[in-house]
Parts: sequence; structure tokens; C-alpha cells
Amino acid sequence: MPPPKTEHGAGGPVFWKITGAGASFQAGSSAVDSATIVASLVNHLTGSVYAVGAASAVLRLGWLLPQLIVGFMAQRSERRMPFYIVGAFGRAGCLALIAMLLAVAGESAAWATGGFMALWTLYAFVSGIVAVPYNDIVGRSIPSGARSRMLAWRFFGGGILALAVAAVIHGLLATGPILTAYALVFALASALMFVSSISFVSAGEPRTPSKPDESPMTFRSFLKGGLDVFRSDARFRLFLYTQWLGGATLMTLPFYVVFASNVGIRAENVGILLGAQTVGSLASNALWGRIGDRYGKLVLLQAVGALRLVPPLGALAIFAAASSFPPWAMLVAFAALFVAVGALVNGMTVGYLGYLMEISPNELRPAYSAYFNALASPAALLPLAGAAIADGLSLEAVFIVALIAAAFQIVLYARLACWEAG
Repeated sequence: MPPPKTEHGAGGPVFWKITGAGASFQAGSSAVDSATIVASLVNHLTGSVYAVGAASAVLRLGWLLPQLIVGFMAQRSERRMPFYIVGAFGRAGCLALIAMLLAVAGESAAWATGGFMALWTLYAFVSGIVAVPYNDIVGRSIPSGARSRMLAWRFFGGGILALAVAAVIHGLLATGPILTAYALVFALASALMFVSSISFVSAGEPRTPSKPDESPMTFRSFLKGGLDVFRSDARFRLFLYTQWLGGATLMTLPFYVVFASNVGIRAENVGILLGAQTVGSLASNALWGRIGDRYGKLVLLQAVGALRLVPPLGALAIFAAASSFPPWAMLVAFAALFVAVGALVNGMTVGYLGYLMEISPNELRPAYSAYFNALASPAALLPLAGAAIADGLSLEAVFIVALIAAAFQIVLYARLACWEAG
């Protein structure tokens, strides 16, 4: 998968600085992955499916909600890098504070729970500042034909680092006091986030394209512009609907670890599951990059949409056969399940970022990112709905709902393909 050679960024220093920043971020975010590490930590602290669902929901909601305000401010600004700096260095600092909290807490989990959730919420919302400037700067720095490969290289490099991180996490959780081990995990994540921030900032920011309308923009007119885009841009609207359905499939992610815990997978094996998830991400990188750049971002989204069916089906299969599995076979089965989860999460990110950049006008990319992510934000609350389903019915019911949503999403992708073709 050789990197493309074009004049601006791709194959040159800017390409690799942005890729390196993404790889460091990927490794850091894997260390605090909401589907494995954070789900396991919150389950240990609380034993509540609602708390596990809330930790996942607040991360997604915090990522999406600030983007409307940031998009408005960035669209009016000549430079978008300052917004990135605030969010990127801010989120790294939040992780450092969580590490200190867990280190001081020791095994006094009762008061640590509230402090962790407060800092995790702050981390989520500070992280949301990054998305708009990142999408805009990358969109102007990396040509369209190279973006999927850049993202694939980012996840490949990040995956290699994340495998090392998973090995460290497994060792920490297996040998040390559990909250102390988690404190060291968050400290490692913070350090990687700081490296990522420095690398991206060093790449610089291309000149901002001239605005088609130089009249002053108010926040009200900015919001009206979002409604106009939603009403007039059918491709934008259909893509948004697929994201809402995608949120229903994503609501299962934090509950795979809860399911594993319920059937006897111990906390120290979460590192193994994270490693399996990373292997899935790594193994799929070349495939996602090739599909996205050769056949188009929509074809990539359709391929990922089909893969969404696999993890919930796998979870239901494990549930059906759980009583006949010895402990080692159960761990192997869950490791295979997390390989599929890793490939899915990686493909979703590559496909979503690539397609959103593709449909956003170059001079309005911050606004489009803000509009789309703000309108998609209600889906971030679905892990709480998943917790209610798990509590009121069963964990298996959560996976069945995810299967149904994935099937409907595939139908909408087909409609989107018809719209583009005709």
C-alpha cells in the first residue's frame, strides 16, 4: 500500500506528519477505548449497565455537540489550527487528570466513580472541539484521491502502536492493583495524545480559501444555513439518516465487554480483547484504503455496512453456545468477535471521514462538518437505550436491535447509491 505521490502533502512531509499524528492519536485512544478499557473500568467501579452505557454515550455526545459552535466560529475565522490546538492539548490534559485521580484513589472506588465520570465528560466535550478543524485542515492538505490511503496508513501505524499498548495494558491489569493499573493506562494515553497534537500542529495549515460571501455571518444565519443544507442536499440528508441507523448498531459496542464479564472473561483479559480488536483494525486497513480510493467512498460505506451485521451475529452465536464452551474456548471466541469489531470500527471511521469530506464544498467544509455532526448527535444517546434494553429485556435483545438497524442502513446505502447514479 505505497503512499501516493502528489505535490501537496501526499507522500511528503505534511502527509506523514498528519499520518503520524493520527497514528499516535489512534494508539492513545485505543488505550482508553470506550468499548473495552473504559467499559471494563466503569463496570468494575459500578457494576451498572447504565453507567457503562452512559460512559459510551457521553463520549460520542461530547464529540458531536460542540461542533456546531466550533463550526460557526471556524467558518468565520481565517485560521482553524487554533481551535485544533485548544481541543487536542485539552483532551490530553484531561486524560492526565484522570490518571492522577485513579492513582490517588487507590482502591477507594466509591468516590473515584464520580470524579472519573466528571473528568471523562470533560474529556469528551473538549475532544469535540477537534473534529471540525481537523476535517477542514486535512481536507485542504491531502488531495481527495489520497485521503482514504492516508487514513488507512494512519490506522495501520496506530494499530501497530496499539498492539504494544494492548500488551502493556494486559501486563498492568494482570499484575498490579486494578485502579493503579488503569491510572498508568490513562497516563500512557495522555502521553500519546500530546505526541499526536505536536505532530499535527507541526504540519501547519494551508491557506484558507476565499469565502464566496464576505458579508458578516451571525449564528442565527449559520443555523439557518444548516437547515437549508438539510432540505436542499439530498445526498447530505440520506447520509445523515444512515448515521442515525449506524448509531443504533454502535450502541452495542460497550456491552460486548459486559457480556464477556457475565460469562466468565476476567478483567485482566480485556487487554487481550483490545489486542484482538487492534488486529482486526490492522488487518482491514489495506482493504478499506484500497476500496475507498479505487471504488469510491460510498462503496466503502456499503462494504462496512455489510460488516456491521457480523459482530452482533457473533455475540448471539456465542450466547447460544456459551454453556458448552470451556474457559479457553470462550476467550478465543470473544477474541475472534473483537477482531470483527476492530475491522468494523476502523472501516466506519475511514468511510465516514472520507465521505463527509467528499460531499462538503471545499470553502464550506467547517460548516458542513458542524451541521452533519450536530444533526447526528441524537444517535449518541443510543447506548443509554441499549442499557435500558439490556436491563429490561436482555443483552441479547440489544444485539438483535443492532442487527435490524444494520439491515435498514444497508437499504439506505442502496438508495444513496441510486441517487448518485441518477
